[in-house]
Amino acid sequence: MRTNGKCIIVSAPSGAGKTTLVKHLLETEPALEFSVSACSRPKREGETHGRDYYFLSAEQFREKIEAGDFVEWEEVYPGSYYGTLKSELDRIWSKGKHVIFDVDVYGGINLKKIFGEISLSVFIAPPSVEILQQRLISRRTDSEESIRKRIGKSLEELQLQSHFDVVIINDHLPTAQSEIFTQIHSFLNTNL
Repeated sequence: MRTNGKCIIVSAPSGAGKTTLVKHLLETEPALEFSVSACSRPKREGETHGRDYYFLSAEQFREKIEAGDFVEWEEVYPGSYYGTLKSELDRIWSKGKHVIFDVDVYGGINLKKIFGEISLSVFIAPPSVEILQQRLISRRTDSEESIRKRIGKSLEELQLQSHFDVVIINDHLPTAQSEIFTQIHSFLNTNL
């Protein structure tokens, strides 16, 4: 795997708005290309293999782990894997683009350790746990039990924001969009 580009790592607890902010960055910063993660969860309605995720069975995922095909991976919940394929980064860097990751908090910490100074890690924080819970409920994609699990995990993840280079509180979307664009544009235009 060659590294002739930079990496932007965007992480957040579930429901904090990282995917919305990443989509905004992809629309406004042409030097970026989205790194499609692999996962072992079932496809949700409207999702496409290779665009939203590389959907693998848990067995296929474990085979790729054994083969050394991942830059990083995490078993987020028992039997539920997420990770970054080396081939995905090679694909983006071969086009002369910089990689942008939309990953969970532990994946973000791992990627920052791997890529060091060629990466900028950004933590998106919700304004409060109550607002985070409201956002998860309004999505209508998860059961009550799943939401309870996500909130518990979010409380744990919020304690890890000091591991990131930049923390942005997503209280007002246009402000958060402006802040993240400014941080990333500055990083991409700085010589290392």
